[in-house]
Amino acid sequence: MEEFKIEPAQRIKRLPPYLFGRLNALKLQKRRQDIDIIDLGMGNPMDGAPKAVIDKMCEALQDNRNHRYSASKGIFNLRREMALKYGRKWNVELNPEDEVLACIGSKEGFSHLCLAMLGPGDTVIVADPAFPIHIYAVALAGANVITVPLGNDENFLNTVAMVCEHLYPKPKLLILNYPNNPTAMTVDEGFFETVVDVAKRFNIAVIHDFAYGETCFDGYKAPSFLSVKGAKDVGVEFTTMSKPYGMAGFRIGFAAGNKDMLDALATIKGYYDYGIFQPIQIASIIAMRECEEDIEKQNARYQSRRDVVCDGLRRIGWEVETPRASMFVWTKVPKEHSGGKGSIEYAMDLMDGANVAIAPGRAFGENGEDYMRIAVVENENRLRQAIRNISRFVQKKPL
Repeated sequence: MEEFKIEPAQRIKRLPPYLFGRLNALKLQKRRQDIDIIDLGMGNPMDGAPKAVIDKMCEALQDNRNHRYSASKGIFNLRREMALKYGRKWNVELNPEDEVLACIGSKEGFSHLCLAMLGPGDTVIVADPAFPIHIYAVALAGANVITVPLGNDENFLNTVAMVCEHLYPKPKLLILNYPNNPTAMTVDEGFFETVVDVAKRFNIAVIHDFAYGETCFDGYKAPSFLSVKGAKDVGVEFTTMSKPYGMAGFRIGFAAGNKDMLDALATIKGYYDYGIFQPIQIASIIAMRECEEDIEKQNARYQSRRDVVCDGLRRIGWEVETPRASMFVWTKVPKEHSGGKGSIEYAMDLMDGANVAIAPGRAFGENGEDYMRIAVVENENRLRQAIRNISRFVQKKPL
């Protein structure tokens, strides 16, 4: 008799190996042994949501009407508030009826938009290194990824244009992410004008992940893709409440821009979910209306932590450029410290020998090798302790 075996779908088999798996297993093992792991591996905000948000959510919870199913696109007042915010912060005019859609976090929205737009035979251009879901969501939709080295200048966009011109079948979608995760790379005004030109020339749609668009330092203001003339003709932009408002666990984000792309996403979401818990949506309205100062305070915290980490890394001999956005520091590890090991193996060594968890660059793509991503989510004392732990580990480790 043939052995009974359950086979997952081919889309599951298309996924690349989960490179954080071994690291997460070691972290769990150490914590079960009551070992204090300083976890700087994930961009998971720890400072909490503003008081006005929490108070409004508690109030909304008392109303039984808010316990019912909501609208999968998000309630109208929430979408209107995001449209008003876009006008206020980035001078972008959006119709809340059909140019803004609420998601269960931008990651969910991004993944379902890939499902709505892509299928077998389609090709997507993604920069390397990349946030993993930018690769995985394409694979889950059955499409193919072609990577180009990450950049923020004319050379990068020339490479994208060359791929569009010479690849057959022609790419259907370009995925961008500035400020970038994992590298914290930023762009200046004017960059997206060329993006729109390339998109129109080659009839390729654009998704811009703008998750860190409000987490900026040193006077830098990240430009919105949608602020460029013609951007709504070719693409959409994803934003999130997670980073600016410390609302990561609330799971709420937005897609805005091209009506046709949002309509396709709304169709998929209409089949998959009944919308975000309504008290979260109501609290998010208050966040956008009343909590601009809270964003500034949070950015000041991240900037101070960034400086602690960058200064500490330079003292121990690691290469780092001070980022002007995101909650990450992207650092190159000297070969004499890693002993020539790959970033994943070295991240395992650091957790084992220094009790510090950081993300290996290779988990974000081939071009991330030799780099590490450090999330500045802990307080300054914990960050200093992490640097001391790494420094001691580097000094005592045999080369």
